[in-house]
Order: sequence, then C-alpha cells, then structure tokens
Amino acid sequence: MLEITDINSFYGKAHILRDLSFSIKPGEVVSLLGRNGAGKTTTVKSIMQLVKPQTGQIFFDGVELTQLPTHKVAKLGVGYVPEERRIFTDLTISENLEVGRQPPREGVFEWTTDILFDLFPNLLERKNNRGKALSGGEQQMLSIARTLMGNPRLLLLDEPSEGIAPVIVEQMAQTILRLKDEGLPVLLSEQNLHFARLVSDRAIVIEGGLKKFDGAFSELEAQPEIRDAYLSV
Repeated sequence: MLEITDINSFYGKAHILRDLSFSIKPGEVVSLLGRNGAGKTTTVKSIMQLVKPQTGQIFFDGVELTQLPTHKVAKLGVGYVPEERRIFTDLTISENLEVGRQPPREGVFEWTTDILFDLFPNLLERKNNRGKALSGGEQQMLSIARTLMGNPRLLLLDEPSEGIAPVIVEQMAQTILRLKDEGLPVLLSEQNLHFARLVSDRAIVIEGGLKKFDGAFSELEAQPEIRDAYLSV
C-alpha cells in the first residue's frame, strides 16, 4: 500500500533522511522507532509532502506522492495526526469532528461520530466542551478522531503517546488495535517501545536518517544490541 524507495530529505542544507526505504502492507501496523532527531517526524512529513524529498520515490496504492501537493495526498486517503495535535481550541469536540468529515470511500470502513464516541468514551462525555478545555490526552484522542472522520485509507501517527498519562496511553493502544481490526494500516512514529510493542506488527528503527532495522518485534527483541545502540536513552 505504501512504498518508500531511497528518499533523501533535507531541512535547508541539513541532510535528514538518507536513502530511506521501507513499505507498509494493507492492514499492517508499523512502528517507526528511534531517538529524538533520528528522522521519524521528517519521514512522516515526507510522506505527506510537508517536506519534499529531493530524491527518491513514495508510492501510495500505486500513485506517486512526490509529485503532489499535501492537500492532494490527503485527498487520496492519507490521514495525518501531527505531534502538535492542532485541534481547533475554540470549537467544541463535536464541531472539531464535523470539520474533519469527508464522504465515504469505496472499500474503506466508514467512521461516524457514534462509532468514534464509542471508541473514545472520554470525548462523548465532553462532546460540548471546547478544545482548549481538554487535557493533553483528550486533545490527542480528538486529533485522531477528527482524522478518522475523513475515512482514511492509511493513518500516520506522529508520537501519539508523547506527554500522555500512562492510563491514556493504554487506551490509545486499544484504539490502535481497533483500527487494525477494521483493516486500517497505520504508521506509528514512536519513542515509547512498550507502547509500540503493544500495537505493532513490525518495527523499523532509524538513526541519523538511516534505516538500521526492519522486522518483526520478536526479531528486534532477539537483538538487544540493536535496541541498546539505537533506542536506549
């Protein structure tokens, strides 16, 4: 579904991603792991074309994304939840969800407010509250729910567990497993190894914009030298 081949992305003259390649299959949850500054967020932004790779190719369901502006990538069904969340703080939860509403996509699970409130009961209890009255965890839930209102075919989550209370992290893990049950492929940019292990089929480890590992979590856990070299604080 997603195929990234030899992309090189820069911020100014700073070379961030170096010949990075990986793929995601339909229905697969993949965690992109690495320390701060490893290139995880740049990878996600490169897929969305918020950062334009200078070389390499990115294909989503056969369509090359590197030739498209960001809004057309979104129209193809790539949903993006940024680390900053970026909810509309002066709108209520219900109004934020309506902003994200898109028509159903053929062959894709259709998310409704009723389904999302069942998925995020915390949001149902506060659906008439404005975004600025929500906790960090509730804002993260709302950001994910609003993106799902667009009925995406691929979901990109950038550091969803960052700054979130442990109890909310566990709820977030259950949410991602539900998305997996519905067949939605997810790319998860994460530093929280425990959280990533709970939800992912596969791990990709990057350091300095280079891929250092790509395989099942069981393979990663069988190679502690990889974890110690690239994931330990």
